[in-house]
Amino acid sequence: MEQDKTIEELMDILRMQEELLQFTHFTNADAWELGNLLVAEAKRLNLSVAISIRLNNGYIVFQYGFDGTNFHNEQWMRRKENTVRIMETSSLYLYTKLKASGKTMDDIFLDEKEYACCGGGFPIRIEEAGVIGTILVSGLNHVADHDFIIKALMKYLHADEVPRIREGNYN
Repeated sequence: MEQDKTIEELMDILRMQEELLQFTHFTNADAWELGNLLVAEAKRLNLSVAISIRLNNGYIVFQYGFDGTNFHNEQWMRRKENTVRIMETSSLYLYTKLKASGKTMDDIFLDEKEYACCGGGFPIRIEEAGVIGTILVSGLNHVADHDFIIKALMKYLHADEVPRIREGNYN
């Protein structure tokens, strides 16, 4: 059963997600298409979330907040973006890595007022180039925020064989 996964197995899954869910290119038009896919999926599931796609240069290329979201969601997304930008991994990967090592944000010199150690930020990685931006979701449980992004990326990138993590793994 998935709840029996070890922390090492969860880290392996998160690394696989980042390896499999890479882009060959990423333009503002791609951000628009992906952002609209995220919005349509959240609407279909009746989720009240904030969604943002941001480039590492600080430019927000897509953002949408459903009714019920507010500036607090924006602050969470800003902190998640900072985490992805500096660590070049998903924010859930950092959470899992710290949990596995017993370390804290202070131990790796990240201020919790500026960085978020939780799911909901995923790197936009260009094959052969690296991380150029971040996909962000705020409004659900942090593992559900992450999984929401993963499901949308699987659909957008036509990647069917990507392992997923569900909330039950992080009790």
